[in-house]
Amino acid sequence: MIAYFIAGLFAYNFIHYKELYATKELSLLMRPVTTPIVALGPVLQLIRGMILALVLLPFRKVIVEEKHGYLKLALLIVGLSVISTIGPAPGSFDGYIYTIIPAGYQMLGYIEAALYVFLFVSILAGSYKLEKAWVNTVAIVLLILITLAGIAGYVSLRN
Repeated sequence: MIAYFIAGLFAYNFIHYKELYATKELSLLMRPVTTPIVALGPVLQLIRGMILALVLLPFRKVIVEEKHGYLKLALLIVGLSVISTIGPAPGSFDGYIYTIIPAGYQMLGYIEAALYVFLFVSILAGSYKLEKAWVNTVAIVLLILITLAGIAGYVSLRN
């Protein structure tokens, strides 16, 4: 959730998602960033996080204990979540084949995806390597702040 929020904030500010999602090419695919559910998106990543945790749990030893385990995790995420998705998501292999979204628009998502994967793997690796109570405390505080910000955004956009 922390990595997702930071990568999304970066993309919103530097890739200019508000304007990008309003373009003819993407407006039929992406909700405007001023839609209430979009503001709630980071909060809903808790569900995605639980799914990721359950899926990755059987591979914990490979990720945490093996040499280059975190690099393997990063490659797995990029391969399955970005490039080789099940459906024709923008920027995926099938996205280039089956969608009419111009390649330039599809490639913009790689910046956010790369930042997300880097942050996700770094935060995960750091939490295992440090194993300090303050790391958990900082993570919990950040999760609470992201949740409150998402809920506040949702409520303000609903009114």
